[in-house]
Amino acid sequence: MDGQPEPAKLPRPAGAASAIELRHLRYFVALADAGSFTRAAERMFIAQPTLSQQIRRLEEIVGAPLLQRRRDGVHLTKAGAVLLDASRAVLSLVDQEVNRTRQAAGLGRQRLRVVVPPGLPDALAVEAASMLKSAAAAADVEIVWMETPLDAEFSLIRQRRADAGLGWMTDSPEALPSPLDVMAIAEFEPDVWIPAAHVAARHGAISLAEMVHMDVIHGPRRAEPGTYDAWTRVLQTVNPRFEFTDPPLRHSLQMDLAFAATADRPTAVLTGPSVIAGSRPGLIRLPRPAITHEMVRVNLEQRPLTATAALVWSGDLPRTLQQILFDTAESITSPGPARQVGRQLKVLSLTATA
Repeated sequence: MDGQPEPAKLPRPAGAASAIELRHLRYFVALADAGSFTRAAERMFIAQPTLSQQIRRLEEIVGAPLLQRRRDGVHLTKAGAVLLDASRAVLSLVDQEVNRTRQAAGLGRQRLRVVVPPGLPDALAVEAASMLKSAAAAADVEIVWMETPLDAEFSLIRQRRADAGLGWMTDSPEALPSPLDVMAIAEFEPDVWIPAAHVAARHGAISLAEMVHMDVIHGPRRAEPGTYDAWTRVLQTVNPRFEFTDPPLRHSLQMDLAFAATADRPTAVLTGPSVIAGSRPGLIRLPRPAITHEMVRVNLEQRPLTATAALVWSGDLPRTLQQILFDTAESITSPGPARQVGRQLKVLSLTATA
């Protein structure tokens, strides 16, 4: 014995699995997402005592505590984490099949929920959205657009709160957890702006070692959590104490440049992934008036900060929806060798076995 108390066990009635209702699972998922009974009850438009009663009933059916109530909200137990995963899968499958049933009855079309984060380069977002819209229309599928950030783990898709998303992959495709499938489109890198008086401005390039000794405005993290965290780790390999400086106001590049130019310390501005890796036009045009506040754009030596734009989706989707996503990724053009393909063979088998 290790002296640890035994986990509390609740009575488990006979036929427990059959006693679970979909509303129990929906309430449980809403509670896990909201983090508190108050917020979950508001989102589900039910009274808080009713929600508490239904969660207690679910715990009784399962026979084990599913969550811990703390001052900072509710936290899942190990059993709760397992049930949350299963609940998302069950609810997603039910929604998909009800949708298919309605379609068969002529009452509606299949839906595809696609996340397009707000920070994507315009050219990439426009092309991907246009291709998806055309492919979906040809298959008589309705696109539901979701404009929200995606983290590096594509949690919204993995948790089945979205079906697919266009975002930044900062690790290898093989590192993504099941059931995600991915096709990479192209590599992008950020723009770097530094004071014109900085020594690196003379030769148009700056190293990581030089940049980590400056304040670097980038963010906020909530806008692009995947690249924000990945690039922080890269910079911390040079200076373990490095942290980005979030802009005082998230307004525009010009405003960030103004804050950097008037800072007490040498300050750089790092954008999100914005240009195809390796492509450097000789001129960047800012909206009029073109005020750069004595800040100049430079290259980052050896291009250590890149992010791969990728289309990611759940491998549990119906084949029709997966084919739309695969065809879209295939049709998006990107220059030369920058294009990479992730788990393509698995998706290609759709056309062979359908």
